[in-house]
Amino acid sequence: MEIVDHIGSIELLKLEKTAFLCSRKIPAGIVLKCYDWAISQREMGKCIISGFHSKIEKDVLHYLLKGQQPIIIALARGLKQHLEPELEAELKKGRLLIITPFEKHVKRITAETADIRNRLMIDLAENITAGFISKEGNLEKLLSQSNKDIIKIG
Repeated sequence: MEIVDHIGSIELLKLEKTAFLCSRKIPAGIVLKCYDWAISQREMGKCIISGFHSKIEKDVLHYLLKGQQPIIIALARGLKQHLEPELEAELKKGRLLIITPFEKHVKRITAETADIRNRLMIDLAENITAGFISKEGNLEKLLSQSNKDIIKIG
């Protein structure tokens, strides 16, 4: 798995990184625990890598962006033509890196591209945190193939 394209400081890849992954369907009681986790990572200045695609992952990104720590966004598609203004600002500060294992012509996110992106994140990260893992879901299957320790929030 390799990075095909990126925007931002590629130097962030040299930092110790924690991958945040979460099943799309998450029990309500675990959502707040994920927010608390994000805030604690922000306060400790930890570099987090995630797809930040699902609702819970977008919420985690919201909390992380309030800090100054480095963030790596891994896309399950090619790079976007236009970025959100809040991401542009963080790129200029040098605290954000956006990576993708896909060429620009890959515009749709599918289960297959998400799996490839998730494998890349797991390969790049030293640590893995899972917000929630659905039984017999894609994430459970993927994480069962990793030999890295996995911290489960819920």
